[in-house]
This record gives sequence, structure tokens and C-alpha cells, in this order.
Amino acid sequence: MKEVLIIYYSQSGQLLDIVQNLATSIEGENVNITYYRISPKNDYKFPWKQDDFYDAFPESFLQIPCELKAPKAHILEKKYDLIILGYQVWYLTPSIPINSFLKSDVAKKLLDQTPVVTVIACRNMWLMAQEKMKRLLVSCNARLVGNIALVDRHINHISVITIVHWMLGGKKTKYLGIFPKPGVSDEDIKASEKFGTPIRNALLNNDYDNLQDELLKLDAVKVKPLLIQTDIRGNVLFTKWANLIIKKGPTGNPKRKKLLVLFKYYLLFAIWAIAPIVFIVFLATYIPRYNKIKRDKAYYSSVRLKNS
Repeated sequence: MKEVLIIYYSQSGQLLDIVQNLATSIEGENVNITYYRISPKNDYKFPWKQDDFYDAFPESFLQIPCELKAPKAHILEKKYDLIILGYQVWYLTPSIPINSFLKSDVAKKLLDQTPVVTVIACRNMWLMAQEKMKRLLVSCNARLVGNIALVDRHINHISVITIVHWMLGGKKTKYLGIFPKPGVSDEDIKASEKFGTPIRNALLNNDYDNLQDELLKLDAVKVKPLLIQTDIRGNVLFTKWANLIIKKGPTGNPKRKKLLVLFKYYLLFAIWAIAPIVFIVFLATYIPRYNKIKRDKAYYSSVRLKNS
């Protein structure tokens, strides 16, 4: 009997729906699946309050862990043949609960010498978050064998409006009745079942060498060249902001609150004013950078880690 552990953290329930659909084509004869939801001691409420949403930025981006509740004993009693790790992206980084788990002794025990498939559900930018995830998995002596990234398919400025409606309002509904529903589409969530077949085959054959290639044939990952540079540049700027804010002290510090207000307005300016300029520059330099863009797309679609 093959043992599979699905580890996840989901606020809205979207990510849980995805991994459950994925599991339907993995579980069955000779395969048993166990679920483990990561639980912070002080969980993050959903829907978010606006102040709490922005206050999570510095700790999230700087990958500062929070305290977690211990998993149930039966989860730690098994050695798993495969771990499926579902995560959200917060501020271009794996969410605080997922990051905290991967820095824990529990993660080092569960993931040691174990194949891992990551499943991402986010708005659109996940590339640098996955690079951070790769390094976290290496620190746990785990082997990344597959990645699935499901995103909001609508254009950037539409998805910004709809995601705010969802995160702060708590309902995955059409904003004003005219905007599309936020997040990963219902069709893509339902279709995530298809990814389970190559995962199950690799699991039963104990051969993961070609798993990512098989997942890519099913459109598990689509890398948008524009978002590569946007994500990289965003990480540079977020580094400056996060370090500046964290120096003002913990949550509730008045100086921290003032900087977070400035960060909020900077973020809005970056999305609505800077992003269109970046797009124009990208188009203007696309042809001379074509070969590099092609190499970058291949790399970020893979499960490799640079310099490894």
C-alpha cells in the first residue's frame, strides 16, 4: 500500500477543493491518502480585515515563522511514499503558515528523503515564491518531483479588483454583478483531477523522473514571460519595504502602522501606474531578449533549482 500525505493551508477553502479533486484520481487500489491542514496557534482570519492584510506583509515576505499547533499523532506515525504540498502565495512568498511548517522539525521529519509535488493556487505571480519553496524543500532533504500552478486567468487589473473583493469580503462572487468571479475558475478547479493520473502512475512505479514533463503536457504550469521580470523586480522592492517596516517593531506599533499605510499606497501605485510601463518596456525588448525568455520559461516550468 502506497501512503500519500496531502499537506495544505487554505483560508477560503479553494486550495482544499483543488487538492481534493486532484486526489480523486490518485486514491484507490493500493493508494491511501491522509490530509494534514497546517494550523497556526493564532490563525489568520478569513475574510481579512484590511489592516491585518497589510500587516502580514513584512513577516510573510521575510519568511518569519509563526507558532503552529502540533499535527495529530497518527500523521507522524507513518513514512509517506509521496507528499503533495498545497500552498497559497502571500506577497510573492509561500504563505506564513506554509513557510512556518517548512522551517519546523515536523517538516524535516515528514519530508526527509520524500518525493514532493507542490500545488499552488494564487492570483498570478508564483515564480519567485516557488523558488523560495524549492530552497525550503532542500533544507528538509525533500525531493521536488512535480509542480502544478493554478491561477486567475483574467487580466492583471481585473484580477486585482476581484481578489480584493474576495479577500476582504469573504465571498467568491462577481463584484458588482459584472466582474468575473475571483481566483481559480470553477472549471480549472474541477479539471485539476486530470493531474492525478500521471502522479498516481509515478507513485505506483516509484519513478518520478518524467513526472513534471507529463504534468506540463496537461498544462499544469503556464509561465508568462512578462511576469518573470515583474516578479523578480517586485522581490527587490519588497525586500526594501519589508526590512524598513520590520525595524519599526511588532504588530500594533504606531510607527509600523504609518509605514504600512505608505506601503499600501505604494502597492496601489505600482499596480496601476508602474505595471503598465513595465509591460511596454517588456514588449519593446522582447525580440532581443527572446532566447533568454525561452530559457527562463523552460526553467520556471521545471522542478530544478538553479546551481543544483
